[in-house]
Amino acid sequence: MKASMLRTAAAAIRDIMVANKDYLTALDQQNGDGDLGITMVQGYSALAQMLEQETEQDLGKLFMKCATRFNDAAPSTLGTITSFVLMGMAKALKGKTEASLEDMTAAYEAGLALMMEKAHSKPGEKTILDSLEPAARALRANLDKGAAQALTAAAKAATEGSEATRTMKSVHGRAAYYGEKSLGLLDGGSVAGRLIFEALTHIAG
Repeated sequence: MKASMLRTAAAAIRDIMVANKDYLTALDQQNGDGDLGITMVQGYSALAQMLEQETEQDLGKLFMKCATRFNDAAPSTLGTITSFVLMGMAKALKGKTEASLEDMTAAYEAGLALMMEKAHSKPGEKTILDSLEPAARALRANLDKGAAQALTAAAKAATEGSEATRTMKSVHGRAAYYGEKSLGLLDGGSVAGRLIFEALTHIAG
């Protein structure tokens, strides 16, 4: 990855979030604040706009700017959580103007680790992590197959992880108040995570 590819990725994620805004909102209204679609569109639109004008080539600095911009544009729980992932990636990519698939996978793993630490969360708790973490494992397992195949595997794993949230009870945020009633419901955050990898698969192919 180079800075130019990050711009392409941000634009693709923005577009898929815009296309699914109402769907994400409807999912979130089942047991959340109902602002998920707005949060994702605002956050990724802000990133795409910033990156279109940004001249920085250092990926570490660029991801840190993305973290700050996302947090400012999407002041919500998921916005903050997303910024943690970007911050973790920024630290791992510091000083790099070009990153291999292995570099990006390691950075993504570092981002997820920071997110779990800061949010006191782990897989199995009906959150975005339930799609993001399986995607990370799929990326790691498919490094030798190239970016396109690795991202395809990651997208499949993210989809399966998201679907699995139907069997989980919510334990974080407003959704936690629903307890047993959250069983059977698809977690909106996990769908947002799945959409990220779907978008990346499209541009990698």
